[in-house]
Amino acid sequence: MVKQTAGREELGAFAPKFAQLNDDILFGEVWNREEKLSFRDRSLVTVVSLMAQGLLDSSFRYHLASAKKSGITAEEIAEILTHAAFYAGWPKAWAAFRMAKEVWGEDTDKNPESAKEAHQKSMLFSIGKPNDGFAEYFSGKSYLHSFSTEQPGIFNVTFEPGCRNHWHIHHAGTGGGQILMCVGGRGYYQEWGRETQKLSSGDVVNVPAGVKHWHGAAPDSWFSHLAVEVPGTDLSNEWMEAVEEDAPNTFLLQ
Repeated sequence: MVKQTAGREELGAFAPKFAQLNDDILFGEVWNREEKLSFRDRSLVTVVSLMAQGLLDSSFRYHLASAKKSGITAEEIAEILTHAAFYAGWPKAWAAFRMAKEVWGEDTDKNPESAKEAHQKSMLFSIGKPNDGFAEYFSGKSYLHSFSTEQPGIFNVTFEPGCRNHWHIHHAGTGGGQILMCVGGRGYYQEWGRETQKLSSGDVVNVPAGVKHWHGAAPDSWFSHLAVEVPGTDLSNEWMEAVEEDAPNTFLLQ
């Protein structure tokens, strides 16, 4: 739910009615009409509207940040601004891109440690330590934090950008399998012979026992999920071949 207080903070004494309409009606009611348009959709409409008017000030930065928070990726905002440039004007697009690059953290992308710290701050769960015990089964670097090794086991697995684990199967006599609860960043999941699924924070994947699959991070994003081990009998993991480099692009579910 969107809650805004900027109107009262900035103009409460000088223009109390305008402040009340801004905070209670525009943000309190219009922005919260999720049954009509999602927050993400309203962010896109607002960003394009402000860009078209050339209003590339602090409010534009605020709405860019809101768009990013709603899940819009750097690639998506770049495509949105490119499309809008043909209708709103090329100079406005240039100005919008400069601010968008700052909001989506170009400098952070160039500094892996800064990107890792930013990812850690974006979620409640600890990244943990390098996942050295399973490093041979990952393409790229991963991290592991154990919450519980009993009733059932729960682990936070974090992938650096582009990292993915190898194809593998969770075997079980009865029960078994795994539940993946995405808690930060963006990634992929794919079962053998099926399309790749995009994953983002809040998504949940139920991995049945006996199914060959892999999961990992998008090329431009850190990714974390809680891995919950489903109780069963005769549990074991079988690690297989590495995933082809173009797998997410070849089978990506649109």
